[in-house]
Amino acid sequence: MRGILRLGSRTILLYIAAAVVVGLVASYAVIPAPDSPKLQSEKGVLDLTQVHVSENPLKLKGEWAFYWQELLSPEDIQIRLARDGNNDSWISIPGSWLGYWFDGQQLDGTGFATFRVVIQLSEQDRNERLALRVPTIFHAYKLWVNGELLAEVGLVGQDKSRVTPHLATKLVFIQPENDTVELVIQAANFHHKRGGITKYIELGGSDVLMVRTNLKIAAEMFIITSLLVIGIYHLLLFILRRKDRAPLYFGLFTLLFGIRSLLVGELLITQLWPAFPWELQFKIEYLILCSSGYIITKYSNCIFPNYVSSWFRLATRIVTGVLCLVVVVTPALIYSKMLLIIGVIVVLHMVYLMVGLVQSAVRRMEGALIFLLVSMVALVTVINDFLYYNEWSRIGNTSPLGLLVFTIAQMILLSSRFTRAASNEERIARELQDANNKLTEMNINLERTVQERTQALSAAHDDLRTSYDRLLHYEQGRKKLLAYITHDLRMPLSNMLGYVEAVQDKVKPEHNEQYLKYIRDNTVRINRMIEELSFLSHLETGQVSYRMEQVHVHHFLRRFFEQYELVVRDAGLNFMLDTRDTEDQGTKSPVVEMDEQRLEQALFNLVSNAMKFTSSDGLVRIALAVNEVNHTQYAIISVQDSGTGIPPDQLEQIFDRNYKYDRPGVEKSVEGSGLGLAICREIVQAHGGTVRAESDGKTGAIFYVSIPCIVNEGR
Repeated sequence: MRGILRLGSRTILLYIAAAVVVGLVASYAVIPAPDSPKLQSEKGVLDLTQVHVSENPLKLKGEWAFYWQELLSPEDIQIRLARDGNNDSWISIPGSWLGYWFDGQQLDGTGFATFRVVIQLSEQDRNERLALRVPTIFHAYKLWVNGELLAEVGLVGQDKSRVTPHLATKLVFIQPENDTVELVIQAANFHHKRGGITKYIELGGSDVLMVRTNLKIAAEMFIITSLLVIGIYHLLLFILRRKDRAPLYFGLFTLLFGIRSLLVGELLITQLWPAFPWELQFKIEYLILCSSGYIITKYSNCIFPNYVSSWFRLATRIVTGVLCLVVVVTPALIYSKMLLIIGVIVVLHMVYLMVGLVQSAVRRMEGALIFLLVSMVALVTVINDFLYYNEWSRIGNTSPLGLLVFTIAQMILLSSRFTRAASNEERIARELQDANNKLTEMNINLERTVQERTQALSAAHDDLRTSYDRLLHYEQGRKKLLAYITHDLRMPLSNMLGYVEAVQDKVKPEHNEQYLKYIRDNTVRINRMIEELSFLSHLETGQVSYRMEQVHVHHFLRRFFEQYELVVRDAGLNFMLDTRDTEDQGTKSPVVEMDEQRLEQALFNLVSNAMKFTSSDGLVRIALAVNEVNHTQYAIISVQDSGTGIPPDQLEQIFDRNYKYDRPGVEKSVEGSGLGLAICREIVQAHGGTVRAESDGKTGAIFYVSIPCIVNEGR
């Protein structure tokens, strides 16, 4: 509750609005509407000659003759009037004699007295059958109408031992014989803090009052039945589901006030069970009032956890226990004097809870606003009841109706909570069912999954084994390549060293120029071999960049042919370019995306390889063709030589960097490092193409380079 001291503007406005609503409703409830017309008795005489009470019942009020500490019958009163004249005292009815000044002293609530009033009827009402609706008179009485005893509730006496208190409402029928009706009532009270006629007595037509009485009884029965059924229903809910205590306190609260509604208003309990003990009736009513604040506090704390402070819960428990103990061990004459205290405590409970509800409503907690509004209604009706029982309000018992409104609203709130909880449980059940189905499916597929994983592991193992074998093969090839390179480098280096020493020693000065030429040629060869090995390593590790451009293959081959034609012919070989296949088929000039410099290097390696293994007057032929595979066109460049050929079983190995084939009949001086074809394959694959070789091992070889085309354009 510390947040009350830190109110924002919205909270203040809400407090003001709540105070205005409560004030307006309370003013309407407490201040009764004036009767029309204003008729009341004066000095024991009520003039009704100008109204028709048979059609419009009237509540009797005004001055009645008052005989304190006397129990007089109508005959006794007539004798006194005849002897002494009209020297009566007067008291305002309805109202208790508690606090009334009589003969210079203020009366307390206990004692006995006689009341008398004379009613003058109109001519129309003289012949009508009338009725008196007599409310509860505290706490035993006798009623005479025109000298005839028509009603008696409890036993009237002059001391406590002779008085039997009882509460009941009566509907008394009368048939006037003349134009006046005399009412004489003897009342006695020794068991309650106040006595007398504290409620309105109604006079009217018998049919009208009977209908009104039946309607009031029906309305009260509806409210009582509703409260009892709602209370029992929520108690059963708690029995079936004890985790949530809100239905327990709400059901208990509703059930208790349903029982209390039987004890007030039309006093249905005495109509159903006339012998119901008066003392027990009052104790039950007061115990329900004393415990109501504690029960509603517990219920509110269940709906909005932690908004009721611990000190308030402790104080509520202590005060409720003390009040209930006093009611149980003391007689009604004592604990009935605590009614105002009980009312103040109950109202303070509700005000405290409403302040917390205002804060909850500002925080937009679910149900707080509805709880606040119906609590205002209940608070107004409860305040009116306490004022009514203390004779400060003339409006009858309104708390059952207010509590019914409060109960229905709380029932809606609890129903929404149960509905939400049930929806969550259904959602969780569906999720659990889905999870269970998935687990079942996983269990069913587990064996298949394990088998698939096992097969995948087996395949991975096989791949690792294959990779291991391939690496082992590559390692062996690398060692072999290193051996070849070591051998190829050692011999020219040794020869070069010998020729250098011969030049230095001037062994044959006339051959010095020939020696220097040999040294130069071998240096170039060794340098190229080293460059090729380094370049291939860069290709395989992706360290070589490509500048790709769209190039017409015809133009590219034409430039390549013109560039290397003299080189090939100087080697004593015939060199030719053949693109007739594409021209005869009418194929447009194929365009590929290439790095001209790199692809030129790859083709030169193929041409250089052909030159090495082709004897003088042999032929090196470059041709171009276009082929379509899976809706994709490829430009196929072929390099053909008329050399010694390649054994068919070695065609797949010649592109490996670790492979070197010693061809029979070929001089060692023309053999290379074996890296040119590996470099060629790496470059072609970087262009998205392939390279392969064909040979029968006798009449030369043909190398095919296939590169995908991107567009066909005219030449």
